[in-house]
Amino acid sequence: MKIGFDNEKYISMQSKKILERIARFGDKLYLEFGGKLFDDYHASRVVPGFLPDTKINMLSELRDSAEIILAIHAGDIEHNKIRSDIDIAYDREVLRLIDAFRGRGLTVSGVVITRYREGQPAVDSFADRLRRLGVRVYRHYPIEDYPKNPKFIVSDEGFGRNEFIETTRPLVVVTAPGPGSGKLAVCLSQVYQEFRRGVRAGYAKFETFPVWNLPLSHPVNLAYEAATTDLDDMNMIDPFHLEAYGVSTVNYNRDVESFPVLNTMFTHIYGESPYKSPTDMGVNMIGNCITDDEVVCAAAKQEIIRRYYAAACAYKRGRIDKEQVYKAEFIMTRAGITTQNRPVVAAALARAEETGNAAMAIELPDGAMITGKTGEFVGPAAGALLNALKALAGINRSIDLLSPVVLEPIRSLKINHFGSENPLLHSDEVLYALSISAATNPTAALALKQLPKLRGCEAHSSVMLSAADRSVYRKLGLNCTSEPNRNGNRLYM
Repeated sequence: MKIGFDNEKYISMQSKKILERIARFGDKLYLEFGGKLFDDYHASRVVPGFLPDTKINMLSELRDSAEIILAIHAGDIEHNKIRSDIDIAYDREVLRLIDAFRGRGLTVSGVVITRYREGQPAVDSFADRLRRLGVRVYRHYPIEDYPKNPKFIVSDEGFGRNEFIETTRPLVVVTAPGPGSGKLAVCLSQVYQEFRRGVRAGYAKFETFPVWNLPLSHPVNLAYEAATTDLDDMNMIDPFHLEAYGVSTVNYNRDVESFPVLNTMFTHIYGESPYKSPTDMGVNMIGNCITDDEVVCAAAKQEIIRRYYAAACAYKRGRIDKEQVYKAEFIMTRAGITTQNRPVVAAALARAEETGNAAMAIELPDGAMITGKTGEFVGPAAGALLNALKALAGINRSIDLLSPVVLEPIRSLKINHFGSENPLLHSDEVLYALSISAATNPTAALALKQLPKLRGCEAHSSVMLSAADRSVYRKLGLNCTSEPNRNGNRLYM
């Protein structure tokens, strides 16, 4: 994989910038952390060289002066919203994040449920579960006309109505299981209530995307829009920054809309605002650490296509409306690309047409295109995986890594004892069989050793994959897309 980003430089610059912002405010800084602290695969795909856990590694270095608040939107609990990249519900993701933070030695102050209303049994049940697990829970309420009525919002009837979150350290990081969780409102509410308690607190924003010092139409910024079609986010030139400094910078509509709230609040507290624009609020240094713009642009364009396929499949599964698919298509048009710019797509579709059945393709690091078809024992995802491992190991494709003697008992177990109606083996089942065979078969052992080389490879299926196959490909680090087609006439997948 070609690298277009200096990760070490980024960690150094980012840490320094955050420490500078803490010093600027005195007693305490509430830092809104946008994007994902852990497993930020979007950033690592769009900006090759950025590591998925870069941000949490950086924050771990500040653990002695930092604590964390997790925010989750009550509506996301009620509607069982899923973090699509790892197929986990937001409420479960909160628990996973708490464990992960604690595992890094970071303090979690509590969980705040935003836009809480009475009569939400799933929300109350989740809050009760957290309390029984020893996690402090707070409620923040909907504020009428937010963010259009700053004077009311910054009052005892607005932010003052929320439950105050007790914190003790100079850096308070506010993060969430996903976008739209209300992190900004949590930060501003806390700053207002700290002021009422005689504490001088500040606010800053660490949002990875959009990148403020890249052009509005840069593929990296367009990829962010493609990733947030469900939020109605739109990148735009920051009008406040342009007016104040005469410099064009990129922000997004929600921050621009909310900026008057922040301005009013700081003016109310200090007599004047320390920020002249939403861009001023940010501390993001990612744009300063791109080393090869051509590599980054190419990677971002691939992500835009992947996001289109993700939207098309989600619509087919009934998870989103058609509007999000149209948005994803429009973003591809703005980037000047189509699905034909993803080579692995043509390879999968050609193999499917040739065999008259579902097929899959994997593009290896050297550009070689490996395909897999629907076989007697394995589905196309498992077949492509085995063929890719053989290619990476230099094993002749005609050699069977797993004989029917091994595969038949597994199939029999699935059908006769587990009640499965699918006789074909999924990727996980095939890999388990391969790992067992590796104990006595040197060829299987050689193939198994190639698994790490698949990380970062591109893959595409002519049909939507099962949850099992999607999970295996994701865990192996393959960037997988699928045509929005069902395999056969079955409605249940």
